[in-house]
Amino acid sequence: MPRVVVINGPNLNRLGRRQPGIYGTTTLAEIEQMVVDRGAQLGWEVETYQSNHEGDLIDRIHRAADDGVDALILNPGALTHYSYALLDALQSVELPAVEVHISNIDEREEWRRKSVTSEACVGLVKGKGPQGYVEALEILSQRVTQEVQP
Repeated sequence: MPRVVVINGPNLNRLGRRQPGIYGTTTLAEIEQMVVDRGAQLGWEVETYQSNHEGDLIDRIHRAADDGVDALILNPGALTHYSYALLDALQSVELPAVEVHISNIDEREEWRRKSVTSEACVGLVKGKGPQGYVEALEILSQRVTQEVQP
């Protein structure tokens, strides 16, 4: 059974209460359950992780590779826009990753429009709300299935 780790960065633990006009009222726990449920339908094992600390996120990415995880879904939060360390971590593990943003970062403040980390990702889902996480899993599922077929 393929495995994916869903990694959420700083302040995403505040979803449901944090700027609901931008991020909605769905909590991180509810989003995680959506992905776990869809993962079960697709035959994927889903693990979730959140930290407000950049180094912890990097350690989790490394551990995913060391544990033989098949793919990553990542919402780096504000680290998206400046964390070359997170980019390096993603590049060092060579796992397919899809970056997710609940809001459309292209329609936000100027500084949010550039994603440093997406350079190491096979896909970027933005502006689709919590459903973007499910779409990211579907992208990865399709990609991994195609890689396995002769």
